[in-house]
Amino acid sequence: MPEQITLYTAKICPWAHRAEITLEESGLPYKRYEIDLKNKPEWYAPKVNPASKVPAIAYGGPDVSPDTPSPESQKIAESGVLIELFADLSSSPALLPTDPVARARARFFIETVTPLFAGAYRGFIARGEDPQAIFKAVEVIQGLLPAEGYAVGQWSIADAAVTPFFARAEVALTNDLGVYEEGKGKATWAVLETDPKYARFRKYLHDLKSRDSFKKTFHPEVIINSYSKQYVRPVVQAHA
Repeated sequence: MPEQITLYTAKICPWAHRAEITLEESGLPYKRYEIDLKNKPEWYAPKVNPASKVPAIAYGGPDVSPDTPSPESQKIAESGVLIELFADLSSSPALLPTDPVARARARFFIETVTPLFAGAYRGFIARGEDPQAIFKAVEVIQGLLPAEGYAVGQWSIADAAVTPFFARAEVALTNDLGVYEEGKGKATWAVLETDPKYARFRKYLHDLKSRDSFKKTFHPEVIINSYSKQYVRPVVQAHA
């Protein structure tokens, strides 16, 4: 039986979110501890993760309060490492295919889609870059997806890894949160919602968002509140 798990996470963080989704899908029991990324506990870096980032876990050791982690537990960090660990620890459901080629495809999907899509949507909302990069990223994603189902057919950590970025992009753009020209975010997402060219992506996103693991761990109000403060649109001065 797996040892106890304490997950140190943050609702705002997509990297932490992918670990939390995977834990929910794994069926492994765990404790959740929210880390305020703007005011991290003094004990967090020295006792859990020297990099002072989320996600991280305390694995094993005595059953203690999450804010007093035991030195006897193993501290493990980085989302990519953790989602594979959870897949290895879980007996049911299978979070990573047993076939070596399918496992490689799942990892390739993660390594390709994460930087491509995250870079495109963050470039748009944070720097006002061309939203065409988002459409191009979605076309690549559609090319990697099978005709039906998830990234490698059955749901896997490949899907957990990318879901947080898609979900945050949708919340940001449908609420027009970003430094880009007013209305451009809503217009960009409207294309993804209506253009027949992106039908496969729409179905994939719908399937991802329909899972209980996503519904339980996603907090759109936190995204809206944070992004509305972080990405402030420049004020356009009127000319006399």
